Amino acid sequence: MQNEKREKIVVIGGGFAGINLCKKLDKKKYEIFLVDRNNFHCFPPLFYQIASSGLVESNICFPFRRELKKMQDVSYHMGHVKNIDLEKKEVTTSYETLPYDKLVIAAGATNNYFGMDNLPHETFGIKTIAEAAHTRDEILDRLERGALCKDPERRKQLLSFLVVGGGPSGVEIAGALGEMKKYILKKEYPELSPDDVTITLVEGAPTILGAMREKSRNNALKGLKDLMVNVRLNTVLKSYEDKYVTFADGHKEYYETLIWTAGVKGEPMPGIPAECLGRGSRIITDGYNRVKGLEDVFAVGDIALIQTEETPNGHPQMAQPAIQEARNLAKNLNAGKFFSSFKYNDKGSMATIGKNRAVADLPHFSFSGWFAWIVWLFIHLISILGMRNKLSVLMNWFWNYLFYSTSLRLLLRPTKYPRRRHWGD
Repeated sequence: MQNEKREKIVVIGGGFAGINLCKKLDKKKYEIFLVDRNNFHCFPPLFYQIASSGLVESNICFPFRRELKKMQDVSYHMGHVKNIDLEKKEVTTSYETLPYDKLVIAAGATNNYFGMDNLPHETFGIKTIAEAAHTRDEILDRLERGALCKDPERRKQLLSFLVVGGGPSGVEIAGALGEMKKYILKKEYPELSPDDVTITLVEGAPTILGAMREKSRNNALKGLKDLMVNVRLNTVLKSYEDKYVTFADGHKEYYETLIWTAGVKGEPMPGIPAECLGRGSRIITDGYNRVKGLEDVFAVGDIALIQTEETPNGHPQMAQPAIQEARNLAKNLNAGKFFSSFKYNDKGSMATIGKNRAVADLPHFSFSGWFAWIVWLFIHLISILGMRNKLSVLMNWFWNYLFYSTSLRLLLRPTKYPRRRHWGD
């Protein structure tokens, strides 16, 4: 009888917000269904290390079923959300239809190409684990082809990389590529010279890492230049076709590989009315994460837009706001009343530019260099799920620190095989 009285909560998305909500909800009051298209939780702040061959996918991914077995009455359901029926209170996925009493949307964000419809097909990203792995394969492919190319001009074309977006993701992948150019080529690609490789980071704003303090921005800029990365500010991409980039001023340049980190928007949720969507396709909520105009529907994390006088554009689409929103919503739901309005506790922000290079902004001071890098390593390490994963990441980081060498620079293109015949066919 107790189970029949519990309300059903469907949580869409198993990222930082979704997994923390599942952990904190009262299992005696709620029966929880976690829906995600992947069967694992992953750690997006380290996607750039997948793309740069510093780690492999399994280092920063953890199966939902392994994590959820610690939680009583939380079940995982794989599937892509096809529709949300707000009247019937049902979520339809690729494989099933789930009824709910309360719905929490924690689906995160996806790339925003600002209306340039061809970019998803022409560029590479690091927004998902699959994108990061694909980007890694492309980078390694260009290096291998460059090593074989006898034409100096074509070799330079093959080894031209453009990173669009000067936020933390863009700075970190540009720094990782810079380390490959400065330290890895001479060890593993003796056929190539650093002069053959061009790495350019472009940012439309007057500065990189716009959310950080000036001291940190300047230190990050210096670190990128030390790694032979060209940084162009106040530079906006207008189009990218046939490997040619056209900038807003009309200037055109050839770049073989374009890595897009310039913007994000809320993951589309079929069934959510357009009037519930705000800036960047994020779902508008009140201070309690209740979706505007809908009953028993909530949004948390990157997809949620809580607009206040202090945050007219919403909170940063980062891990800490997502975690804090999820925990605050769980507190309200567990209490059965909405008494705690969300207040973001900004613990600071960090970015790394490579070995011994990082910048950190804490609430009252900033610091950079080796110590900031060590702090960055520690914070990211403890945030990864699974002790085996933590140890694997630590070992890879330690080995790379000592030798700038890794066994992970493997070009593993996925192959689709024909269906195998079964016995008796």
